[in-house]
Amino acid sequence: MSTTSVLGGVVRRKEDPALIRGTGLYTDDVKKAATVHVAFVRSPLAHARITRIDTEAARNAPGVLAVYTIDDVRHLGPLPAQVPVGKLRPLLADGVVNHVGEAVAMVVAETRAQAVDAADLVEVDYDPLPAVVDLKQAASDQIKVHEDLESNVILTWEAGPWGNEEGIAETKAKIAEAKGRGDTVTVSLEMRNQRLLPTAIEPRSVVAEWNPGYERFDVVSATQIPHALAGAIAKTFGLASNAVHVLAPEVGGGFGCKLNIYADEILVCFAARELGRPVKYTETRRESANNTIQGRGWIGTATLVGTQDGEILGYELEALCDMGAYSQNFTAAIPFLGVFVGSGQYRFPTYMKLDCVATHTQTTDAYRGAGRPEAIYYLERIIDAYARKIGKDPAEVRMKNFIPAEDFPGVVSPVGFAMDTGDYAKNLRALIESDAYRQLVAERDRLRSEGRLAGVGIATYVEVCGFGPSGLADLGFSWSAYGLPSSFNGSGLVRVNPDSSVTVIIGTGPSGQGHQTTWAQIVSDQLGIPIDRIRVIHGDTAESPMGIGTFGSRSAAVDGSATYLAAQKVRAKAARLAAHLLEAAEEDIEFGDGGAYVAGSPDKRVTWEEIATVAYQPHRLPEGVEGGLEAHAIFSPANATWPFGSHACLVEVDEETGDVRILRYLTVDDCGNVINPMIVAGQIHGGIAQGVGQAMFEEAVYDAEGNLLTPSLLDYILPTAVDLPSFELKRTVTPSDVNPLGVKGIGEAGTIGSAQTVVNAVVDALSPLGVEHVDMPLRPKRVWQAIQDAKGGN
Repeated sequence: MSTTSVLGGVVRRKEDPALIRGTGLYTDDVKKAATVHVAFVRSPLAHARITRIDTEAARNAPGVLAVYTIDDVRHLGPLPAQVPVGKLRPLLADGVVNHVGEAVAMVVAETRAQAVDAADLVEVDYDPLPAVVDLKQAASDQIKVHEDLESNVILTWEAGPWGNEEGIAETKAKIAEAKGRGDTVTVSLEMRNQRLLPTAIEPRSVVAEWNPGYERFDVVSATQIPHALAGAIAKTFGLASNAVHVLAPEVGGGFGCKLNIYADEILVCFAARELGRPVKYTETRRESANNTIQGRGWIGTATLVGTQDGEILGYELEALCDMGAYSQNFTAAIPFLGVFVGSGQYRFPTYMKLDCVATHTQTTDAYRGAGRPEAIYYLERIIDAYARKIGKDPAEVRMKNFIPAEDFPGVVSPVGFAMDTGDYAKNLRALIESDAYRQLVAERDRLRSEGRLAGVGIATYVEVCGFGPSGLADLGFSWSAYGLPSSFNGSGLVRVNPDSSVTVIIGTGPSGQGHQTTWAQIVSDQLGIPIDRIRVIHGDTAESPMGIGTFGSRSAAVDGSATYLAAQKVRAKAARLAAHLLEAAEEDIEFGDGGAYVAGSPDKRVTWEEIATVAYQPHRLPEGVEGGLEAHAIFSPANATWPFGSHACLVEVDEETGDVRILRYLTVDDCGNVINPMIVAGQIHGGIAQGVGQAMFEEAVYDAEGNLLTPSLLDYILPTAVDLPSFELKRTVTPSDVNPLGVKGIGEAGTIGSAQTVVNAVVDALSPLGVEHVDMPLRPKRVWQAIQDAKGGN
């Protein structure tokens, strides 16, 4: 049945039927004729010199076609990075290994089992070297991660505001003066924001084939950035970008870990060209834990100074941010995203100093939220601690220090960035004045009256996303490192076909966000053509316009806006054709009910089929009108977008075991205009679940020798439906003024808002015992120990 959409309506996802029926195509499902398979020999040590590699036994093993080491691929160079500081990753270990799991050799065989068996036959001799995993120790340079680098601190981001040394000095002086006053309160906490494993349900996978006749690579990869991958492969092999075709089919979750170029994607291309066979590599879950990028990994001290009545006079955050052993795509830029939002929704002076520190661990990079959850966590935790110190309602303290709504537009945050639109007080009031929030507080008080440990936590957040402003290219936000000097523009092509169906081709790389549905809604709204007549194509570099990919909650705001503009161009041309057919003025043409009609005379109409027919029969067109009915648009906004929101949580803590149970969870988010409420709700649900995962369960744990102790789902604990309540969602709507759709982005908001909300609730529950902070994850043993310490026990 046809369903015509209007923006803001709930439309069932077009993606789901194939996925629900099990007929969707993922990379590992691709089976090209004569495909051979890859296995890697990986280092068991975090830091060691390679003294010998003997591949003879492996080369002679059944089914083996080749064994490659760095000597075979050194000429291709290391992986490029957008912020090329620190050490770039060699395709295979080059003389020294720098983290457990680093690839030392690649085996290619007829079957995967043969490749794995042969990899076990490669003999590697190592001379162990001291490893450094602890961030504070690494920052001291007692042990160097890379001897040829001056320091393990590879970059420092400093703001207050960013890029203004005089302003930074002035901010630091203001904060120091406030601390020195006799009538102020200073609160300081050292807190960890632990490492996480992205753990997409689909491990990474890649298949590459070289066509010598056409001198072209055909690559299928589970990637969020197909055009960037094509550019990186082309640059590595000295080809034009159009000599590499990348297809990203269904991608089973990304969360930022597939926003990267990996050595294995380059290496399978190398092997495919060398051997003349398609080559496939699909990582195992254990390989994913050790070799796909990881997220978070900060330790920092947040300090806040304010008055007894709740006016905050200054905030400082000094943190060490774990980069791992090598810099990849955005590794060193991730803390910078935290700088963008470091002052949150507030107007008080803010100083930030973030040191990017190398360690002998796997690389960190973008993971859902990417720098912003970390920065907001520190800010919202210390505000809560301050409110508790002065005996004020934490909501009241936040409200007192918000940037006023009347200051928008034109707000420049204390850390130096222009923001689009915001009404933070309205949003927080929508939460705390709701019946649901009152019920949370009442239930907490009831449980406490029974002698139970219950707490309510709130937190607010602001996010920067919708990365598309062309000027960000000057800060490294482009694909220049991959040979594609394109800003993060949005692109979209809309084509009405001769049968009046519509094809929409976009440059995004979704991994479950619902782009086929959302973009169909955008185009349907503009053209009045039913959604089931609209097909959205993405992830194919041979078909789509130059695309940046999907990350940073940018797709709807930037590529969606480009598609909206393209649809408007098509609509304008269709109006001219309809006016020609109806002998009417263009300005009198309106669209709806499957065609176009004259305003005020709905019976005087033509169908889309008639319009499309004329469009593809040039002899029937008005003079000067080109045949066809399609348009392409590129959109570069003047600014990023700044979604925001408020979260609240009710928890109960078992005093005997330390077990934490989330009883209710409320949100009021503001992502501007909403295209599909169901998809927005789904994104918030998933984001909260990941934030709860960090707050309560997840941690990538390394021992002192650099061994990952949580490489499987037996050790790395993820939240399940049993651990989560039904989320209660509301929203305010503050449209962005930087794109024609007025949207802000929602993909990461739930993650950015949730972890500190849960921790604030748990600390509130434990506050009668005198507990001021518990580091994440809030597993029972850690919470129990905090209770015992507060009671004076062991």
